[in-house]
Order: sequence, then structure tokens, then C-alpha cells
Amino acid sequence: MEQKQRSSWDLWIEEAVAKLESIRLFTPLRPMRVPTLKHQDDEEAQPKFDDDQYQTFHGIQPWDRLSVQVSIPHAFYQRLLQGDEIYSKKELEDAEVNQQQRFKKLLLFAGNDFLGLSRHPAVAKATAKAVLEHGTGPRGSPLICGYTDYHIALESSLAELKKKEACLLCPSGFAANMAVMVAIGGLAHVLCEWRRPTKEEKIAVFSDSLNHASIVDGLKLAERHGGVEFFVYKHCNTSHLDSLLSNCKNKRKVVVTDSMDGDFAPMVELVKLRKKHGFLFVLDDAHGTFVWGKNGGGLAEEFNCENDVDICIGTLSKAAGSLGGFITCSKIWKQFFQSRGRSFIFSTIAPIPLTAASYGNIKVQY
Repeated sequence: MEQKQRSSWDLWIEEAVAKLESIRLFTPLRPMRVPTLKHQDDEEAQPKFDDDQYQTFHGIQPWDRLSVQVSIPHAFYQRLLQGDEIYSKKELEDAEVNQQQRFKKLLLFAGNDFLGLSRHPAVAKATAKAVLEHGTGPRGSPLICGYTDYHIALESSLAELKKKEACLLCPSGFAANMAVMVAIGGLAHVLCEWRRPTKEEKIAVFSDSLNHASIVDGLKLAERHGGVEFFVYKHCNTSHLDSLLSNCKNKRKVVVTDSMDGDFAPMVELVKLRKKHGFLFVLDDAHGTFVWGKNGGGLAEEFNCENDVDICIGTLSKAAGSLGGFITCSKIWKQFFQSRGRSFIFSTIAPIPLTAASYGNIKVQY
């Protein structure tokens, strides 16, 4: 990995983590091995990740069509053709009673399973194997008893994909964005040793006007707690963003963007502004991950600026065909997020079978 010059943000996050450690608020993950039935008494037993079992893409296959094929009640289909999909309460109750209603087969292209990987035979096999060996249920919080070899393997593969030192799994992409925004807001309190930050000491966050609701809600919560002052710039308008950054007196600045409106974030222009203003660059790449870039690394890989994106957030419920979210970043930022990201700390980690599915989806693609 290319060595990058240390920034003010590197120093601030190191100071913050050191302060958390000094008052025993740093929360480490607790890795655990989960034996299979065959090795339940063997302390050295560990899951076998046989990467050779995953078939790579060899053209369109039958399961690709199955991943978008659905059936809907014929009456509802007729309503869709007429541009009216609203049911009255009585009609819904009648439809539930009528078990003999006809159905219409359709291809659904509004789902999140962009690549059809949820029906891939190798992924299904890996998921079923994990269910048989470990059951279906979640084990608990990753800070208590839920963090297993499976989760570590998935984090490592995602960090490698995003060219980052570390990765932190979250229960959803929404939770990942919330964790990052709230934790960044809490950074000001940590650096001020828990007194209320002054206006200039707050973290100034600049958010694209069409950013996802999870980013907006996270910023509103961080602002309510007094650690963030956030500004909204016009969608993909780097001139407006440059003006806001230039007029902001806060020394700690963050820019967060995503690409959920069917277009690209202006990555090249944002990188130029990062060099000019020294802000922390946060990218929510939920829609670009596994789709863009030669290796599926997303927008940062597509525009050759992976080293300029400090924190990259993604989801496993879209192109990965599974469920969950993740944060890729440096090791020390991971330590901070796992200690101060409330939507991560107080959530149950993804069950092992879903984690095995996500890992399998990555291996099938790459």
C-alpha cells in the first residue's frame, strides 16, 4: 500500500483514541472461533474458507433470471398498467381472503440485487454449509460475543477490495453511515475532554444535498449532541462546496458524498479540493461497490483516487446480494468507530450464514 503523508486528521484521531484509552473508553473487538459439529471439542478447529469452490462469472446463467423473477396478483398487475397501485383497506382484506387469485409473472428490475448473486449456486452452497454447521441465529454484539472468524475473513476481503488498512462490519449500510457521522461528531467532545466545544472547535461537515437519509440523520443527531456544524452544498457542485469551505473558520473539516441519484460524485474535483482545504474525505459508495472499477472497488478505483478517500462506506445488500454494511478506513479510525459509533456498538452483528454469503459473493466476483 502506498505510503501517504500524515495529515492533521491523522494526528487528531490518534489523540482522540489515546484519550479514550486513558479513561478506559476504548472498546476492543473480541475474536472468537466457532467450531463445527465435527470439531466441537477441538480448540484449534476453525472454518475452512475454500476459495476454489467459488465459480467466477462465465456468462448469463439460469439463476440470473431467477434472481429477478417474481409473481404478483393479476389484479395488482392491472392496476400498475393503469398507473394506479393504491389499494383500499377493504380491497387488501379481500385479496388476503381470496387464495385462488391469479398471478402474473414479471421480471423485477427495481431490486437491490444488481448482479443476481443472491441466487448463485456457489453462494447458496456456502450459506447452506454455514447454516448446517453453525445454525441461523445471531450470536450477539461484536464487542461481546458475536465477532467470529467468518466476520474477520469478510472484513479482510473488503479492506483488500477497497485498498484500506481495515474494515468494520455493521448490521446495515444505514447503520454504517450513522456510526461514522455520530462518531465524527463525538470526536470534538473527546478532543475537548468532554466539555462542550466552541463553534470553531466543532467538526464542520459539508454534505451533498442529495446524500442518503442515513447520512442526513447521522449528521442531525451529531449536531444535536453539539459536536458538529454541518453545511449542505448543491448536488455535485464543487464550486459551491469550494466557496463554503473557504468561508468556514473551523479547522476540522469533513466532506461526505455518495452517488445514489443515478450519477457520479465528482471524484476528481473533490480530490483537488481535498488537497486545497485538507478536509477528511468520506465516501458512501453503496451503489458503486462491486459495480465500478476494474476490480469492483467502486468509484474511488474507477477514478484512480483510492488513496485520497479517507473513509469509504458500503453495503452488502445491493450488488453483494446479501445483507449488512461496512466501513473501510485506517486501523486507528476503525478503533475509533468501534468505540464511539453507537449504531455499531449497540447492534447485533450479522449471523454467520449471511456473513458466509457475503464472503462468497466477493469470491465469486473476484
